[in-house]
Amino acid sequence: MSKEEKRGVHMIHADGQLGEVQIADEVVATIAGLAATEVEGVASMAGNITNELIGKLGVKNLSKGVKVLVTDRNVDVDLALNIDYGYSIMKVSEKVQDRVKTAIENMTGLEVSMVNISIVNVSMDKAK
Repeated sequence: MSKEEKRGVHMIHADGQLGEVQIADEVVATIAGLAATEVEGVASMAGNITNELIGKLGVKNLSKGVKVLVTDRNVDVDLALNIDYGYSIMKVSEKVQDRVKTAIENMTGLEVSMVNISIVNVSMDKAK
């Protein structure tokens, strides 16, 4: 496989007998996005206009609003979130950081160095 074909794909396991296991950046980003949206208070992932339009048309992009940088066996994650009105941004952010770190490390074996969060919008949909 050429270097260009392997861009964004990382080996997470090499076994001399059976072969190797590789994981794409998009998979790590999807894990992060799913873990973040499981936290109470997170309305949705934020994305660019194109991603928002795709979402409204019914096509789910689970990695929108997520940027991952995988180097060696370390992962840096940047998340852009929409938060529900009435929730503590600090408490929700801490839960998201913990949930994302745990999910990525448990599912991939990679080590998460940092989870950066940007709150880009407050959703009034659930406001009372």
